Amino acid sequence: MSAGRFFGMERHGPSSDSKSSNLAVTPLTIFGLFAVTAMLICYALEARSRWFILAFAAACVLGSVYGFLQGAWPFGLVEAVWSGVAIRRWALAARSK
Repeated sequence: MSAGRFFGMERHGPSSDSKSSNLAVTPLTIFGLFAVTAMLICYALEARSRWFILAFAAACVLGSVYGFLQGAWPFGLVEAVWSGVAIRRWALAARSK
């Protein structure tokens, strides 16, 4: 498997050595990249505010939607569970203050 196929970018056209070969990045791939990037940023900032925990939960929901839309239902299921865990952590953080 090539790196291009791994990242959701495939070459289109008659041959891979053509001067006008394109890498196709679909809107779904961009959505997935946004969701995972949001998860990473919110996770990194969780110690600053409990609201980043809630934002992480929302980003996990986006990641779950991406997983199901892409056809990777195990990823979608795990991200849905992570969203629930994050919401519980957010609620517990509210009680502790």
